[in-house]
Amino acid sequence: MQIIPAIDVLDGQVVRLVKGDYGAVTAYSDSPVEAIRSWGREGATLVHVVDLEGARSGMPSPGLAEAMARAAVPFQLGGGIRTEAAAVRLLEAGVARVVLGSAAVWDPELLAMLVARFGAERIVAAIDVKAGLATGAGWLDEGRPFGDVIARVATAGVGWILTTGISQDGTMTGPDLALTGEAVERAPNCRVIGSGGVGTLADIVALQNVGADAVVVGKALYEGVFSYEQAVLAVGKPLEGETDVGGADR
Repeated sequence: MQIIPAIDVLDGQVVRLVKGDYGAVTAYSDSPVEAIRSWGREGATLVHVVDLEGARSGMPSPGLAEAMARAAVPFQLGGGIRTEAAAVRLLEAGVARVVLGSAAVWDPELLAMLVARFGAERIVAAIDVKAGLATGAGWLDEGRPFGDVIARVATAGVGWILTTGISQDGTMTGPDLALTGEAVERAPNCRVIGSGGVGTLADIVALQNVGADAVVVGKALYEGVFSYEQAVLAVGKPLEGETDVGGADR
């Protein structure tokens, strides 16, 4: 299982929101570029970067991808990528994978088009869910049923699905295991990344147990609850008291 540190960027700072609330911001650094370099030094093979202002406005921040790419640490980037032109610009700027949320909900044809052009491995469909509804547009639209969205996303042929329980995001109260498990079951040809609410090493192992191939971790790492190295070790062997860490070979 891959551990993916998160860097959420707002007004040039590395921040975390609680449940996607732009009024509940905690800042951790004023240098996203140094943050990604730091994760690279710790051994991260991929970092999850979110352009929060882009997610809210629908217009990715100019220069963010180029600046992060200069750090020479592989990263996937989401936030406001709602057109083919925007996705192409980012992929050509050095982004390893683009993460599309609104398109996953409302425009799966765009996902299919990008898969055909760049390959499934470079396209991530972000399915962010609250009360059974998958939402886009910075979590501000009305959403549509999760089952409908994941069926269409799977048909689009994306390589990765990123699931986030909005009510858990940024709370460190535990991820939505049912949501991630359902994604694994409904989209067997896609690899699934769990996200939202991870607060302990046991949470990471639990996501592995339901079949997640990777996990995005933000606040727990920034608050020092555990280290990146400890997270990697946790999915390499059972925690004390754990006997089953299935899903590693999916």
